[in-house]
Amino acid sequence: MESHEKRVWQIVSHSPLPSLWKLEGVSAAEIVRRTVKSTFSDRVFGRAAELGFYFLFAIFPALLCASAILGMAARSAHQIYARLLASMALVVPSSAMDQVLRIFNQTAAASSSGKITFGLLVALWSASVGMSAVQDTLNDVYKIEDSRSFLGARLKAIALTLLVGALLTACLTALFGGTFTAALLYRHISGAAGRLIADGVRLLAWSLAAALLVVVFGLIYYWAPDWRKRRWRWLTPGAAIGVLSWLAASIVFRVYLRYFNTYGVTYGSLGAVIILMMWFYITGAMLLIGAEVNSQIEAAVVEQRMRIGPDSQAARPPRAA
Repeated sequence: MESHEKRVWQIVSHSPLPSLWKLEGVSAAEIVRRTVKSTFSDRVFGRAAELGFYFLFAIFPALLCASAILGMAARSAHQIYARLLASMALVVPSSAMDQVLRIFNQTAAASSSGKITFGLLVALWSASVGMSAVQDTLNDVYKIEDSRSFLGARLKAIALTLLVGALLTACLTALFGGTFTAALLYRHISGAAGRLIADGVRLLAWSLAAALLVVVFGLIYYWAPDWRKRRWRWLTPGAAIGVLSWLAASIVFRVYLRYFNTYGVTYGSLGAVIILMMWFYITGAMLLIGAEVNSQIEAAVVEQRMRIGPDSQAARPPRAA
C-alpha cells in the first residue's frame, strides 16, 4: 500500500466522519467507481462464499438455541419460533425454508436439556466463527490491522452474534405480529376499510422489520472492525444499500427458483441445502458491499479534504495513542 493511501485509511480508522451522507463535493459516480474497484480488489464475492459456509454451519444449532432461550418464557417455544421463521417466506426460497423448518422441528422435538445446552455451546462457537470471518473481512475493507487478541476478538464476536440474533428475532416477531394483527383486523372489520387497515398494518410491520435490519447492518459495521475510534450511525448509505439490495436479490432469487429451478435436477436431495447456501451467499455479499460503500465514501471524502488543504481537520494525521 502506498504511503498516501495508507495515510488516508489511518485517518478513516482514527477519525470517522460524523455523517456519510455529506459527500463534500465528491460525485456519486466517483463513489460507484471506487466501490466497484474495491469490491473486486478485496475479493468480496469470495469472502461472501466463505461467510455463506459459516452461516450454513451455524443456522440449525443457532435456531435450536434461540428456541431454548425463548422456552424460558413460553411453553412449546419451538413451535412459536417455527411460526416466526415462516414469516421469512417472502425472501427465503420456499424449498430452503421447508428444509430449515423440517430439520428445526425434528431437532427441537428430539432435544433434551442436555442436548440444548450442548447446542448452545456449538451454536455460539460456530456462529462466532462466522462473525470472526466478518470481522476479518471488514478489517480488510477498511484496511485495518487487527490489534485485538484472539480471545478478545472471539468474545466480541460472540457478543455481536447474540446482539444480532436478538435483533433478527425481533425482526421476525414484527413480521409475524403484523401478519397476525392484519388478519385479525380484516376478520372483524369488513369491506374496503378492513382491507385498507390490514394493508396499513402489514406495511407498518415491514417498515419496522426493515428498520431493524438497517440497525443490524449498522451494528455489524460499527462493532466488527477493529476501529481505533468508533462512531455510531443509525443509518448509513452502505446499510441502506445493503438492506435494499439484499431484499431485492432475495426476492429475485426466489422468483427465479419458482420458474427456473434446476437445483433439484442437478443436486438431487441436496438441492434445498445448495439453495440455502446460495441465499446465505447473497446475504454475505450484500453485507460486504454495503461496507464497501461506506468505506469508499469515507476514503473519498478524506482525500477530497486533503486536496482542499492540509489544515482540514480530517486531513490531519492521527495522534499517537
